[in-house]
Amino acid sequence: MQHPKFISFEGIDGSGKTTQAKRLAKTLQHLGFSVHLLREPGNTPVSEHIRSLLLDRSTYHLTPKTELLLFSASRSQLVDTVIQPLLERGDVVICDRFTDSSIAYQAFGRKLPLEMVQLCNRIATNDLQPILTFYLRIPLEIAQQRMQQTRNTQDRFEASKTEFYQRVIEGYEFLVQTEPDRVFAIDATQPVDQIAAEIWTILQQRLPWLAQHSTSS
Repeated sequence: MQHPKFISFEGIDGSGKTTQAKRLAKTLQHLGFSVHLLREPGNTPVSEHIRSLLLDRSTYHLTPKTELLLFSASRSQLVDTVIQPLLERGDVVICDRFTDSSIAYQAFGRKLPLEMVQLCNRIATNDLQPILTFYLRIPLEIAQQRMQQTRNTQDRFEASKTEFYQRVIEGYEFLVQTEPDRVFAIDATQPVDQIAAEIWTILQQRLPWLAQHSTSS
């Protein structure tokens, strides 16, 4: 079930997805919408504890299935206690990562069966999906250069090998191909303002509630 006021951003680390999610949240807030910017995993006490465990490099021994279940547990807590209540009262929710990350990272990156990951996603979210997902597409080498310039240390995922991230990118491209009405690939090598403008254009074209607001204002 896609919710009309639920939007997500996806991409590998260094793609600029967090920057664009923050910009969109500020733009919508400026227009008078009640907007909540969330991240995965996180935003609840339980989810933040799980996030620390998943990103800690000392937990390198986690099996792929354990990793998937931890992400799913964090997501379930976030959906049940934060996302669904906000959407039910009519607020806009923007999420920095959601179920597509599990498809890209656990199904493709970790080579878990796609059907297993999809089932976990459905259970964790009560079949909730964003109405639109923006995938910030970027060559791996550029993303890695950005990360080297901005971070002194790497978390457990950032320390993964190139082959892993190449598979993750394949996972995102799979989503672009199989869900073209929801997942939009944006060239993340463009200037930040240009990326934001492209995202805004798609939003106005695809979201009736936003188009109506723009017309009436």
